[in-house]
Parts: sequence; structure tokens; C-alpha cells
Amino acid sequence: MSTTPQRSVISKILQDDIVKLANKGERIDGRSFDEYRKIKITTGFVEKAEGSALVELGSTRVLAGIKIEIGAPFPDTPEEGVLSVTAELVPLASESFEPGPPNEDSIALARFVDRGIRESKAIALKELCLEPGKKVHVVMIDIYVLDHSGNLIDASSLAALAALLTTKYPVYKIENGQVVKTEETRQLPIRERPIATTLAILGDKLLLDPDLQEEQATGTYISFVSLEDGRICAVQKNGLATITRKMLSEALGIARAKSRELRQLLFQEEETTEQA
Repeated sequence: MSTTPQRSVISKILQDDIVKLANKGERIDGRSFDEYRKIKITTGFVEKAEGSALVELGSTRVLAGIKIEIGAPFPDTPEEGVLSVTAELVPLASESFEPGPPNEDSIALARFVDRGIRESKAIALKELCLEPGKKVHVVMIDIYVLDHSGNLIDASSLAALAALLTTKYPVYKIENGQVVKTEETRQLPIRERPIATTLAILGDKLLLDPDLQEEQATGTYISFVSLEDGRICAVQKNGLATITRKMLSEALGIARAKSRELRQLLFQEEETTEQA
């Protein structure tokens, strides 16, 4: 007997409709295949955090908060600060989210956001060292999914980056072997702006920024993290559908082009924040 969950009749009907529309070059919400839903970025959303950002991607809403503390470095990187990413799927965000400790989905989401930031070397971690091997800054990124309407990867990655770009933290110094907090603050040293871009795979079609219905209908998607010079620093594929070499090349082209658009949104947000 199969252990694969069976789709409901409604889900099967919806899946067939999405496939039929895709074969005609259409989507259920009227977007083109390479079009994002409306995106809104609000920084400084949490006053008590060192940095924060709320990203609204269509009806998907994700909040990222940054907290910076002093702690010990990892043994293999004694002269670098520490990066930690966690994700919480708030039960009110979706009927499929349950209260309790982090599950596989929240852990996987946190790991992908972490990988994009870490592999891109977005944060100059060496500048966050106070005393090699003993005291460094620990950058903690907490992600909260407030409304789940699909594509949590792009929304969470964008929220984390927007929050990092606006993060200011207290300057500490070592006096007589003790860590002392000063009144001065500084901007978090950001050296790269990695952007995640996700496409659902539906037969020979690629759907950018799949909403929740499209995710459920396709079951397979691929995510890229692009750097400012167009290089790809992270890739993740979920689901069983195959992707041809031609489709992969097309997906890469879309990811690079759309990452430039999202990065421009971040630049606009940065300018607005600086003027304020």
C-alpha cells in the first residue's frame, strides 16, 4: 500500500486547471510565467531589534529580525563572527503549521536562508571579531512566517537581507579583559546582496514565484541564490520532477534577471531609509 498522501478531489481539479492554463501560457492569477507577485518591503518594523524587515510577496508575509550579541567563535574560525538563522512557521499563518518545536520544513527554510548568506560571504564576519578565539559578535537572524501563500524561500531570504542591510549594532571594546559596551553604533558590514529566486517546474514550463496553489499542484521547484555579478552561490531543488539541461539554462537566465529587479527594490528601500 502506498504511503504517499492522496490529493483531495478539489486539489486534483485545481491541479488539472493549473496544468491546462499553463499549456495555454497562462496562470491562475493572470501573471506571466516570469512575473513576481507584488512585492512590498518595510524595514525597521521591530523597534527593539538591531535590524528588521517585513516582506509582503503577494499574500505571503514574512518578518525577519536581527539580534547581535557577544559570544565565542567557532573553533575552526576563531577570528570570525558567528551567523545563526532560525525560522518559525507561526501556526496562524497556515492551517498546515502546527505549534511546537521547529519541524523539518522550518529547519530546511532556515538552512537555505543561512546558506545563501554564508556562501555569498554577504557579511564581513572577520570585522565582527573582538578578541580572536574568545569574543566575537554573534549575528542572529530570526524569521517568522506570518502568512503562507507560497514561495517562502524568496520572501524569507529577501526579508533577511533587507533586515541585515539596515542593521546597526552597539560598538564593544575590551577593557581589562572585560567586554564593555559603548554608546557608539555602527552599520553591519555587508559586502554582498544575495538574492533568492524560485521557479516551479510544471512539465516543460517554469513558473516564477509560485503561489501556494501552484506549489501544491506542481510539487517541484528549484531555487537559486544569485550574486550581484551574476554568479550563483547556492541551488536547491525540491520534488521529483526532472529538469532538462535546456530548462536549467532558462531557469538560470530568469533567476539572474529577476535578482537584479529585486536588488533594485532593496536599493530603493535603502535610499528611503537613509533619507528618513
